Amino acid sequence: MSLTTPWTLVGQFAAVRFTLTATAEPGLLPRLLMPFAKRDLTPDSFECARAGDMLRVDIAMAAMPAEMVHLVEGNLRQTVGVASVASRKEVTGSVRRALLQTRAA
Repeated sequence: MSLTTPWTLVGQFAAVRFTLTATAEPGLLPRLLMPFAKRDLTPDSFECARAGDMLRVDIAMAAMPAEMVHLVEGNLRQTVGVASVASRKEVTGSVRRALLQTRAA
């Protein structure tokens, strides 16, 4: 394996909590669940509190596939109405180099 082989988190899991602030508007909460649903993930916890015209939302999973954390976080940041996203994560296991798989033409 060469030093140019990329690092991967495949097979690893992360305990993750996303904390978002967003504009309180109809349709926001289902839009926040969409990045999870399209990856066949179900959050363990989904909490929301309104403060004036803003919402604070916490979404947590105890064992999200680690390679999906940055994808879900990116999708949450792009959601209409979201002002900020913070995440706290703890990856279990070790990170290793992976062999790239290429398809034959």
